[in-house]
Amino acid sequence: MMSLICTLQDHRDDVNWCAFSGKLLATCSGDKTLRVYNTRDFSELPFSPLSGHGYSVHCCCFSTCGQFLASCSTDATTLVWSMVTGEIEAILEHPGRSPVRICALSPDSLHLVSGGSDGTLALWDFPSKQLRRTGAVNDTTMVACSFSPCSQVFMTGSSYGDLRLWDLDMNQLHAEKNAHDLGVTCCTFAPNILSGGQVVQFRLASCGQDSHLKIWEINKFSSRAYKMQLLHTLTGQSAPVLSCVYSSDGQLLVSGSVDKTVTVYDAKNAVLLYTLNKHERYVTACSFSPTSPLIATGSMDKTVNIWRLEDGCSSCGGKSLPEKSALTASDGRKEENIPYGRTSAGRSKLLVSDWSEEDVSAWLVEEGLEGLVEKFAANNIDGTELLNLTKETLASELHIESVGLRSKLVRKVEELKSDSVCSGIPDEFLCPITRELMREPVIAADGYSYEREAIKSWINTKNRSSPMTNLPLLTTLLTPNHTLKMAIGRWKTSH
Repeated sequence: MMSLICTLQDHRDDVNWCAFSGKLLATCSGDKTLRVYNTRDFSELPFSPLSGHGYSVHCCCFSTCGQFLASCSTDATTLVWSMVTGEIEAILEHPGRSPVRICALSPDSLHLVSGGSDGTLALWDFPSKQLRRTGAVNDTTMVACSFSPCSQVFMTGSSYGDLRLWDLDMNQLHAEKNAHDLGVTCCTFAPNILSGGQVVQFRLASCGQDSHLKIWEINKFSSRAYKMQLLHTLTGQSAPVLSCVYSSDGQLLVSGSVDKTVTVYDAKNAVLLYTLNKHERYVTACSFSPTSPLIATGSMDKTVNIWRLEDGCSSCGGKSLPEKSALTASDGRKEENIPYGRTSAGRSKLLVSDWSEEDVSAWLVEEGLEGLVEKFAANNIDGTELLNLTKETLASELHIESVGLRSKLVRKVEELKSDSVCSGIPDEFLCPITRELMREPVIAADGYSYEREAIKSWINTKNRSSPMTNLPLLTTLLTPNHTLKMAIGRWKTSH
């Protein structure tokens, strides 16, 4: 069976991707950050969140040993992070400064591929972080990429709907046109290599806007020719399927969908085992741990669910988990065991400045700062007082001697302030580029509204393509959106 063991609630915008290494889980979001967790207890690492991208982070992936994490963003870069220090090791600027939608590391960690919204591909030598080759598919956006388990070829998927197989010299080995009607959203190689006589065989899963999850067989012949054949079309979800991933042994296949479900299949027999219903919005990401029976699923509801795969699941068929298998706080503790004040769900409906002393105590416990509860209670620290705390007052008035503890607390308070600004903002009030509340909304030629400075900067550096449609902007004229500005003003006044 499958059980929900933990819900991570740290991101302040859509979760776009999640990835496991042997000991870590990384997640990335429209809030421009990555967060990294220890898979032993899903506590966040001291250097998390990672803040280095200027816009939404679309994808992230670990090197095989887990020493490095790569992430790509609308800001046209792929960043390489050290998982020892949390520092940026390299900044890889995509050719043409196109927004980067996908990145993938080869299993041998020798190569990294990044794909842009203008259809360009960049192949990087990962040890040296140097650009090795470039390629392109015209009039499309690269949205999916996966290396074969042998690391010698990789598959890409585009918004046009095609799957293309490439070698390390950026030669196209095979093109599967119209693999998914309306566009591919994700593709992933199974970890197994099957060899028989003169043929080497791979499995590939892909999903798309057509609401289908497909399993393909790819054969490499001694002549070095490739043949791709569709084996199964899985229709267990009722809306576009946004993500898919194989288990580390290739026996299971998981997918996430716009219909808010996560499906788990027996990959070999193409049989639906489970349908998981715990996300409140689109499921955008899923990942299997390579070392333990854990699945992570990310969603536009800003959460990441961690599921444990129990023994014997392969004998079950088409089940849905109970509506309430586990309620957990962001640090993995069950909400009913929180000893102070309201639950986080209850507090989230209040402005921080309206928190009671008990609410502050509960928040401290959730953030792993239990040792400060008595000190804060003795000094009658409520929400308003909490927001006014500084490193100086923590030292001089509350007598918190640890420099590290003071810094951690101030950082958590700053996150609270940011949350209090962003939480509950209607999506139409947020700039699609920065995901921040707009001050000077303007209408661009694509019909969408943006923050003036954000879209001006975008036009100056992104070859006049639309951030929303990736199509050329016919004009750079920006028209003030007075109606939207007034609506935002009324909303701010009432909140």
